[in-house]
Amino acid sequence: MNVLISPNAFKGTMTAREAGEVIREYIESEYPNISTTLLPIADGGDGTCELLTEILQLEKKTIWSLDAFGRPIPCSYGWDDSLKKAYIDVSMASGVASLQSEELDPYVSSSYGTGLLVRDAINLGAEEIILGLGGSATIDLGIGILSELGIGFLDKNGRELTKYSPQFLSKINHIQKSTRIPKVKFTCLCDVKNTFFGQRGAVPVFGPQKGLLPEQIESYELICESVVSRLFTKQRKVFEDKPGFGAAGGIALGLSVFFETEVKFGSDYFFEKVDLESKVNWADRIITGEGRYDDQSAEGKACYELMKLARHRNKKIALITSGTDPGAKKFDLVLTLPDLDFSQIDYRKKSRENLRHILDKGFTVNF
Repeated sequence: MNVLISPNAFKGTMTAREAGEVIREYIESEYPNISTTLLPIADGGDGTCELLTEILQLEKKTIWSLDAFGRPIPCSYGWDDSLKKAYIDVSMASGVASLQSEELDPYVSSSYGTGLLVRDAINLGAEEIILGLGGSATIDLGIGILSELGIGFLDKNGRELTKYSPQFLSKINHIQKSTRIPKVKFTCLCDVKNTFFGQRGAVPVFGPQKGLLPEQIESYELICESVVSRLFTKQRKVFEDKPGFGAAGGIALGLSVFFETEVKFGSDYFFEKVDLESKVNWADRIITGEGRYDDQSAEGKACYELMKLARHRNKKIALITSGTDPGAKKFDLVLTLPDLDFSQIDYRKKSRENLRHILDKGFTVNF
């Protein structure tokens, strides 16, 4: 029997590969006659480009950048010299995972550090930037990235605004465009289909995750409306809100004003790049998983898309996750992890122990 092990990241506890290694060790110890293949998966969420860099064996570039609040942070990205493509995760420099909950503040946080990574890749000769949008700490419409690529943002007195200054977006009165804007294409990978505005938009849905208080949502969205209007007026373009513009605080929206920008849903892009379909064809059983399978998972997240691919090939698939979302019943076997106490210092170690325990307790290859 052939078993394909393809988990997504267990957010906050294990990378996709770390989870996969635990599962593979269990299968090989309990079922020594079974052949296994480990292929971690991603969908545009946190770490997608890092995983692509690893699987595609791209060159890894490491530089110092700035985090979402302007502090120095070492970062890396993937570089394909033959195709002049860079694979950059927004979460690498501008991510929420590296911040304490009390630090979150969308009125200050910026994507500028990601812009420094983009600039470094352009200096290498990049013609296309693959940008993984998951895990952002900002709702700045990509203004931080744009400010590193030749777009100046000025206050009412015509002075350039200081990066990371409080209320940055609300202070923008003028936009200045350099004559030396680089010619580069952006392909933005995301795992959500939200537009930027509306009830399911970036501010009301993802704002609280980035530190926005409920009473601030309406006023913050009005600030964003003003900035979007100024951006599109500057380029004499008509604004059209699109699926995926709500990801990462509107980064794809902002980039689309000045650069060729394409939004792709990360599962499809990732699956094609790593040739996941051939691995599914090889497998008799498939094991996947993520930290919490919920109502957003069916909107293009990796586990759900892998389940659809398995169904199309008449292959059985198991899901390992926490929570009890009804949608999980579409899998042939569901193993439910216990909730973690994230206040405990050893919660990461505990997450691995829980994964091994749930496999010992409830897994069988004959599901």
